[in-house]
Amino acid sequence: MGYSTQILIQMDESQKNHLKAYGIAYWAIDHDITIEWLLNYRGGSFLIPHLKSIEEEMVIRGVSYEIRTDGQINQIKREIGNPEINMEVIQLEKAPKIAVYTPPNKQPWDDAVTMVLEYAEIPYDKIYDSAIVMGKLPEYDWLHLHHEDFTGQYGKFYRSARYQKWYQDQIDVAEGNAKMLGYSKVSKLKLAVAVNIKNFVVGGGFVFTMCSGTDSFDIALAAENTDICESVFDGDPSSPNSDAQLDFSKTFAFKDFKLDKNPMIYEYSNIDGTFLRTNGTIPKSLDEFTLFEFSAKWDVVPTMLTQCHVDVVKGFMGQTTDFKKDLIKSDVLILGETKAAGTARYIHGEYGQGTWTFYGGHDPEDYQHFVGDPPTDLNLHPNSPGYRLILNNILFPAAKKKKRKT
Repeated sequence: MGYSTQILIQMDESQKNHLKAYGIAYWAIDHDITIEWLLNYRGGSFLIPHLKSIEEEMVIRGVSYEIRTDGQINQIKREIGNPEINMEVIQLEKAPKIAVYTPPNKQPWDDAVTMVLEYAEIPYDKIYDSAIVMGKLPEYDWLHLHHEDFTGQYGKFYRSARYQKWYQDQIDVAEGNAKMLGYSKVSKLKLAVAVNIKNFVVGGGFVFTMCSGTDSFDIALAAENTDICESVFDGDPSSPNSDAQLDFSKTFAFKDFKLDKNPMIYEYSNIDGTFLRTNGTIPKSLDEFTLFEFSAKWDVVPTMLTQCHVDVVKGFMGQTTDFKKDLIKSDVLILGETKAAGTARYIHGEYGQGTWTFYGGHDPEDYQHFVGDPPTDLNLHPNSPGYRLILNNILFPAAKKKKRKT
């Protein structure tokens, strides 16, 4: 191959497999090949040196691409560099080392992030409580929190699942972990995990989480100095004044929320907007969220996080589906909103030297995923906009603070 051509991986509607295209981008930077992310150009396309090895990988993985001459590339960059055009060129230089916080025992549900990482062929390590409290997080750049309950209430599945083997096994594993690691309660272990994750972000780490890993994380941090677990969860009653004892200065995203401590209610607090679907306020046909448009040349990070080939993404439920706007802190950036509900679906913020992103819902291609349902086959959804948002989060640490001035 000559040096007069480059590979353009287009990310608009003409791309056959958006999800695997991210895997190609990761593969390239993981092999010390600097690539460029053309923000807002044809859906957030990638520009890669024309190497035979990369072209072979794209053919094998079924990713669409175009060969462009240097003259054509220069013309594209002139267009992008126009100050009147909302586009930017960002270099991706170093592949982030990825960890997924996930329990070792099989859960009766699947995790969207793990599934899309495997589908896109992006490598990651699995870690859990012991690795985090023993200080392993600094070995990684990016951490995803599996569908998780950081409050020690076992996902609030008590009413529906307390007699089921998977639920009882979950309790046994959690209590065993707590005892082994020197904690008197599961809630205390989960709090220690949450604090370690918070410190990971303070030190420059990137955290991404979905579904109940969002609000339960913040609730655990706010409840550091009180007991919010009823006796069915930890053997002693909760503090009767726990709402008043919450410290919102310790949270990433949420403020002024009220707890729901009833073990028979499948909800942690009033942060979540799932009830707007279950009570019929928002029917499935109207459940969609809109991505905000940001200035690519000035607001580079939110622009990266919202790269997509559509502006409106179909909604999907979870234990935590989305977030009430009046309970979101003023310095939090809303990336996507459900207009029909008046809620935020996709939010982002900085904390210390790092960042966090919360994405409501469980599985972008399964509207209402139930316990025990089979995993989504991503071969059927290679162009999923909802899954694209997850993969944006995986790539953006490679470009952190590497904005190319035009």
